[in-house]
Amino acid sequence: MNSRSIFHRRAALLLCLGIGLGLFGERALASSLQISVRHTFAGEPLQMDSLRYKNAPGETLSIARVSYLLSGFALEKESGAWLEVTNQYAWIDAGARRESIRLEAIPEGSYRAIRFYIGPGAAANHADPAKFPADHALNPNLNGLHWNWQGGYIFLALEGLFRTAPGHALGGFAYHFARYPNRVPIVMSGRFDLSHDVVAQIDFDLGRLLNAPRPLSFVNDGSSTHSREGDPIAAAMAANLQGAFNIRQIGSATSAVSKAEIVKPLYLPEKFTPFAFKMSGSFPVPGLPRDNPLIEERVALGQKLFNETALSRDGSLSCASCHRIANAFSDPRRFSLGVREQTGARQAMPLFNLAWKSSFFWDGRAPSLRAQALIPIQDHAEMDESLTNVVAKLAGKISYGEAFESAFGSREITSEKIGLALEQFMLTLTSYDSKFDRALNGQTSLTTNEQRGFELFMTEYEPRTDRYGADCFHCHGGPLFSDHQFHNNGLDAKHESDPGRSRVTQNDADRGKFSTPSLRNIELTAPYMHDGRFATLEEVIGHYSRGVNRSASLDPNLAKHPDGGLQLSAGDKTALVAFLKTLTDEKYKTNTARIE
Repeated sequence: MNSRSIFHRRAALLLCLGIGLGLFGERALASSLQISVRHTFAGEPLQMDSLRYKNAPGETLSIARVSYLLSGFALEKESGAWLEVTNQYAWIDAGARRESIRLEAIPEGSYRAIRFYIGPGAAANHADPAKFPADHALNPNLNGLHWNWQGGYIFLALEGLFRTAPGHALGGFAYHFARYPNRVPIVMSGRFDLSHDVVAQIDFDLGRLLNAPRPLSFVNDGSSTHSREGDPIAAAMAANLQGAFNIRQIGSATSAVSKAEIVKPLYLPEKFTPFAFKMSGSFPVPGLPRDNPLIEERVALGQKLFNETALSRDGSLSCASCHRIANAFSDPRRFSLGVREQTGARQAMPLFNLAWKSSFFWDGRAPSLRAQALIPIQDHAEMDESLTNVVAKLAGKISYGEAFESAFGSREITSEKIGLALEQFMLTLTSYDSKFDRALNGQTSLTTNEQRGFELFMTEYEPRTDRYGADCFHCHGGPLFSDHQFHNNGLDAKHESDPGRSRVTQNDADRGKFSTPSLRNIELTAPYMHDGRFATLEEVIGHYSRGVNRSASLDPNLAKHPDGGLQLSAGDKTALVAFLKTLTDEKYKTNTARIE
C-alpha cells in the first residue's frame, strides 16, 4: 500500500516549535497588496441563501455557494510591462467568509492595473493535489474544489435555488466552471501606489456573472454545468466573468502586516517519541493541531482513556461502548444507550480519518476533537458525569499518574489534558486500505458491476448533456469520500423534529443540514443518516432515487434533479451498492484494526 509518514522525529520537532520552514522570518523590504473581495448582486452586498434575486429571464434565485480559485497575479507598470507575482494562489469563498489575499514583497513603485485569473494554470491544475500543505489554497481538503479522480480543479462553483414563478416548486442550479481552456483573465485598471502597504477593495457582482453580456436561464439553458468542451453555459460564464469584477476602492493599509503566530506545544514532556502518522499517498495533507503534536506516549494514554469506563457516572460505559472497532468505530444500534439505558437522539458517527475534519458531531457544534471528546462525558443522555469527578476518579488510579507524566511531563490530571489525549488517539484512527484503493494501485481489479457503480458514482446527472449518473461525487468525492460540509439531503420537508445545523448557527438556511459522513467502510456502519432511519444501503440509494423531499434549504445539487430524485434503474442501484462495498477497509472487516 502506498502510504507515507508525515512526522518523523526531526520534522515533528521543527513543526512543534514553528521554526525551520521559513514561516516566521522578517518580511522583505517591499510593500504588500491586500486584495479584499466583496460579493454583490446587482451592486448590492450579497445575502446568501436569500430567495430575493432575479436573473435577466425573470427567474427568482438564491445563492448558496460562491467558491473559486485565483492565480496568476500581476501588476502593470507605468511602462506597460507586467510584474508577475509568482506562486501565489487564493481560495475565495463567500459562505466561509474567506474573501481576501495578501500579496507580499512587491517592489515599491507605481502601477496602473492588476490582473489575475479565475482558476490555476495548467501545471497547477494537473499537479498532484496531495502535495500541497494543509493551509495551501490548492489543498482539496481546504477548498473542496478538486475533481479528484477526474483530475483538475473546479475554477468557480456557483450553486443555489431558483423558482420560475410564484408558487412554483423550487429547483436547484449548480454551475461548476472549469477546464483549462476556460481559464479567464480579469484585468482592472487602477492607481496602485506601492510605496507603502495597500488594500484594494474589489466587487464581484454575481448578477453580472449570470446576466451580462450573455444572460443565462436555468430553465432554458440548463441548471447545471461541468464545463465540458463546447458547453454554452461555460462559454457564457467565461464571457460574463470579465465584466463581473471591478475595483471599488484603493487605499493605504490601516494596520501592520501581521506575522504568523508561533504556536507552542501544550505540556510537551522533556522526553517523548514522535508518533509516525501514516496515510495514503493520495490523501491531501491534513491540518494536524500544532499545539498538540502527535507523540506515542499521548496517543497511548488517549487509547487507554477511550476504553475507560470511569468516564461514565456508574462505570458502565466508555467511548468504545458506542464506537465499536468492528463497525469502524460506529454503533450498530440506531441510537446508543446512556448510563441509564436511555436512548440518544442521533446515530453515533464513525471515528476514522478525523484529522481531515474541522468540526464534529452531525451538527458541527464542536470545533475540535478535544472539545468533542469531552461533550459525551457530560451529556446526561450519555455518560452523565462531571469532569471534576472524572479527574478525581482517574487520580485515584496509580497507572494514570504514570501515564499522564509520560504524556504531559507531570502527574497532574486535568480535563484539558484528558481532551488532548483523546484527541491524539482519535487522530490516529485512519482508513485507506480498501479493495478500491488496491484497485487504484493495480493490486487488484474491480468486477464489472463494481466498475459500473464507480462510473455512476462519478458521473453527473445532467440530461442536457445526455448524462444520467448518480451524482454522488459532489458531496462524497475525493479519496476521503466526504466534503466535510453540511447539506440538507432531502430527508424531511419541514425538519421540525431535528433542525440540524441551524440549531448551532441559528440560521434558518441551515435547517435540515447535517455533516456529510465518509462513505469509507459504509458496509460496516449501518444504520444510516443522522437518525439511523435506513437499515441498508439499498434503502439509502432508494432515498436518493425516489425519496428526496424538497424544502427551502435542500442542497442545490439535489434540487436540480427531478421530483423525488434520480429515478435510478434496479441495475444501477445494484451496481452502486457493489461499488460502495469496495470501500471497506479489510482491517475493520476482519476485526483486526489497530493503531498504525
